[in-house]
Amino acid sequence: MNIEQKINQLREELRQHNYKYYVLDTPTISDYEFDMKLKELQQLEETHPEFYDPNSPTLRVGGEITKNFETVVHEHRMYSLDNSYSREDLLDWEKRIKKLVDGEVYYTCELKYDGASINLTYENGALSKAVTRGDGIQGDNVTTNVKTIKSVPLKLTGDFPPKFDIRGEIVLPYEGFAKMNQERIAVGEEPYANPRNTASGSLKLQDSSETAKRPLDCLLYSIKGNKLAITTQYESLVKARAWGFKVPVESKMVHSIDEVLDFITFWDEHRHDLPYETDGVVIKVNDLQQQEELGFTAKAPRWAMAYKFKAEQASTTLHEITYQVGRTGAITPVANLEPVLLAGTTVKRASLHNADQIAKLDIRVRDTVFVEKGGEIIPKIIGVDFQKRDQNSQPTQYITQCPECDTSLIRKEGEAQHYCPNDQGCPPQIIGRIQHYISRKAMDIEGLGGETVALLVNEGLITNYADLYQLTKEQIIPLERMAEKSADNLITGIEKSKEIPFERVLFALGIRYVGETVAKKLAKHYKSIDAIIAATEEELVNVDEIGIKIAQSVQEFFAAEGNKTLINRLQHYGVQLEISADKLANQTDTLKGQTFVVSGVFEKVSRNELKKLIEDNGGKVSSSISAKTSYIVAGANMGPSKLEKANTLGIEIISEDEFLSKIT
Repeated sequence: MNIEQKINQLREELRQHNYKYYVLDTPTISDYEFDMKLKELQQLEETHPEFYDPNSPTLRVGGEITKNFETVVHEHRMYSLDNSYSREDLLDWEKRIKKLVDGEVYYTCELKYDGASINLTYENGALSKAVTRGDGIQGDNVTTNVKTIKSVPLKLTGDFPPKFDIRGEIVLPYEGFAKMNQERIAVGEEPYANPRNTASGSLKLQDSSETAKRPLDCLLYSIKGNKLAITTQYESLVKARAWGFKVPVESKMVHSIDEVLDFITFWDEHRHDLPYETDGVVIKVNDLQQQEELGFTAKAPRWAMAYKFKAEQASTTLHEITYQVGRTGAITPVANLEPVLLAGTTVKRASLHNADQIAKLDIRVRDTVFVEKGGEIIPKIIGVDFQKRDQNSQPTQYITQCPECDTSLIRKEGEAQHYCPNDQGCPPQIIGRIQHYISRKAMDIEGLGGETVALLVNEGLITNYADLYQLTKEQIIPLERMAEKSADNLITGIEKSKEIPFERVLFALGIRYVGETVAKKLAKHYKSIDAIIAATEEELVNVDEIGIKIAQSVQEFFAAEGNKTLINRLQHYGVQLEISADKLANQTDTLKGQTFVVSGVFEKVSRNELKKLIEDNGGKVSSSISAKTSYIVAGANMGPSKLEKANTLGIEIISEDEFLSKIT
């Protein structure tokens, strides 16, 4: 046996033993024997670098240093999940599903593990990339750190596709977490707060050898890719397990919401027997074609629902109510509490939402209050222990002046929150608008963070986001913690932001009620900022998904002289305030005014590509058939109830080829 053969043999042996130990939990050799084989392989690889393999088992010990984690756009967006808390929520969800898909609906129930979400990309059976969830659209490349996690396979076995993504959670088991904290306490360091945050932080350590020391685990549950030979969610779990992934065995395929509830009841009681943190159950429509039919809302898949176990509660003392001012001028009251341990973290503050909420619960300073973590993440006050109330306590008087600039607050009819109207002179609003402008989903200006924005405003260098484009390196270098390299990065990042597409610039402007989705709709419809400014309220309301409240807000924003000046300056500096010629070249009005429902399985283009073609050609995609539907584009396996409804309403059904001929 030559050296190369020996190296390959050792690699394969170690992969098998690693899989048996960390995935199957059935080791067949001792730790000592494993370490000796690993040491032998390390020595051979050091003396024969010509046989380097980026997925060798020796790389699990780490050693690479990552100063800055590269931002990577997800090929398949990582959506959030809608939450439910009762049987009624699940029954309502089931009703919505059954209106949109045909046939029996089965479900896959999976435990919702509380860790750091990760997307792993495999090409030709080897791990090529590991990216954090980030904002769901893009995340950080943490491949070198993830390769140190023993339960993540570096190479697969079996009939895996040539390329696919698989998603899951990086978790820290209770036992390993407890051991880490024992070691920290022994050397006089503060213990970590909870497994979830520690797991997440571990993925961003610059030295991968430090990540390798942490007993992280990776539990996987969702395969994404194009033309995968998989028809159900449960089948995907079985296949992933066969390829070498650690897929929790607790998952179960069920036939009804009653069976879903049985699964929830069992694990609500037995979840504490598991080695990991769980905070609920994820229920998914099992059939992948039905999932495609159901599609997504702007934020979440329609075919999945997270059932959250009852949140943990604690009681503590409310010491003070303070008030925060947001970038839109909205006032948020905050409860400052006697620190209390809740769901693994120390809670010191909780949102009180608005004046109505304070009055409704009759919350007062020095009250003993009940605090809950909604979804075990965001603390909120759910009630007062009136038996412990001081007899001399007085009802809370909501503030009438802005705590930052002393301007009288306003409250519009029908709205819950108070607002500070001094948008041009209130410091948190000025800073908040610029912070929103530079944020990742907006202009994504590299080298410029929230603290630096506050510093630039406080030093008088900027008062709005247009001022960013006048900054010079000489102005920035004297600032605290600003070295020459940092100043160069900031100026470069600002210049690069001029390439950001129009829809993201529109979102970045910070118009009230104009989120990412609305900004895309407006940008696509009007093509330029000048056309939006010229639009009447009536014209704006006629745009898909734009209501009267959004239309009025858009008009108010562009009517303000200060905002007009800002837009003119941004245009002058070269910021993208219209859809680029390249994008316009791929868009037409061929299908303008027509609404399409897409149903079935297609051969020439995927369902998502078909929907994009409809939108790029001016049409609208709807998930359900109604009298407003112009056409149904039908592929194979179109459901019988959709066919019946189409015939009843007299809606024309066209094939994939007939649709494609309309736009060519």
